[in-house]
Amino acid sequence: MNDHDAPQLVRTFTALIGESRIRAPRGRETRAASIIAEPRDAREVAEIIRKCEADAVTLAPIGAGRTLAEMRPVPVAVGVSLAHMAAIIAYEPDDMTIIAEPGLTLAALNRQTAQHGQHLPADPPHPELATLGALIGAAHAGPMRHAEGTVRDLLIGVRFAGHSGRLVHGGGRVVKNVAGYDLMKVMTGSFGTLGVITETTFKVRPIAEQYAFAFAAYGDVASACAAAAQIHHAAALAHLEVASPAASRAIGLRGGFTVIAGLGGSNAEVAELSARALSMLAPAAKIVTGAEAIAARERLRDCDFADAAIVALIAVPPAELARCLEPAEVEFVAHAGCGVARISLSSGANPAEARAALARIRTTVGAAGGNLRVLRAASEIRTGLEFFDQPPRAAFALMKTLKRTFDPHGVFNPQCFVGGL
Repeated sequence: MNDHDAPQLVRTFTALIGESRIRAPRGRETRAASIIAEPRDAREVAEIIRKCEADAVTLAPIGAGRTLAEMRPVPVAVGVSLAHMAAIIAYEPDDMTIIAEPGLTLAALNRQTAQHGQHLPADPPHPELATLGALIGAAHAGPMRHAEGTVRDLLIGVRFAGHSGRLVHGGGRVVKNVAGYDLMKVMTGSFGTLGVITETTFKVRPIAEQYAFAFAAYGDVASACAAAAQIHHAAALAHLEVASPAASRAIGLRGGFTVIAGLGGSNAEVAELSARALSMLAPAAKIVTGAEAIAARERLRDCDFADAAIVALIAVPPAELARCLEPAEVEFVAHAGCGVARISLSSGANPAEARAALARIRTTVGAAGGNLRVLRAASEIRTGLEFFDQPPRAAFALMKTLKRTFDPHGVFNPQCFVGGL
């Protein structure tokens, strides 16, 4: 079958799961897939996979389509939308675990757990669009990674449909589970190249009794990063960022290179942390609380440089952040405690200039012992653009072995990962 013969694909998969759940792609999905299949359960996902392997048809799981639309060099044949697999299967507030289907959004999950004073503290931009499957597959994270870790730390069980439609289970419904391979880590950040997630199990956390948002502006990157390092070593924070001038303004702050500290805990703990933060930050530091603080944190979380020519994520040792960001002439929000920063190259740059600037940043980051991943690029820039750094030879050999083992037919989101995997 021609991989992109859409009418034939529609006929084939309509016969498999029914006409009502095969449709044309919409919006950004058009850059991700030729047709969209909407299975209702893991059994139908497995049937789609078996048919794709039998007919050499490519497929990829789709949530809101944001990540895949940016990364695919060309659309896959079948986008497997998990919109109909969005149920909470089991939630045990006393055990602080929740089992849910991959099409459920993070925002919907947290609305349910908030009734018990709990949340899943992964906080990527726009959680109302972030499905649990995409959260795992793209390893999305936000400011709360500082205190709570990333999705890799919160995921304790996963089920997915893989080669031959086999349903595979890793981990379990209890936090202390060490049996078998760590398939949670294998699937996290795999971008749908190894299988289609059909069920997720997370540990959830209590929502802090009180939250405050402290911030102070500095004149340059180095001073801001130095202040952030000082407060990082002196206080247990919910999150810690350094934001560039334009990013600061987008968050609703005045500008400058702004150090932002999230303070969470009991009322007494936040009061103590607030006093400590004010004593350590610049003299003009401010702290807001209540609804104003939560709104500021949400603006920080959602600052994703929507109009940029290139948006990328860098990860370096925290001590190297200032050296990597200062000469780069980029806007950024940096998670100062862990050395991860989302950076933006101006939309005013022409394609050649943007590519050259990205190459310079990539070289600087690599020299600092870090890595860079492109998250999004304008259409005139992205053709042929390397979204991932090339990993060390031994690591890449292991990645290729995993890909051959999990996807021997090469149908799961091919040519969309490190080294063209």
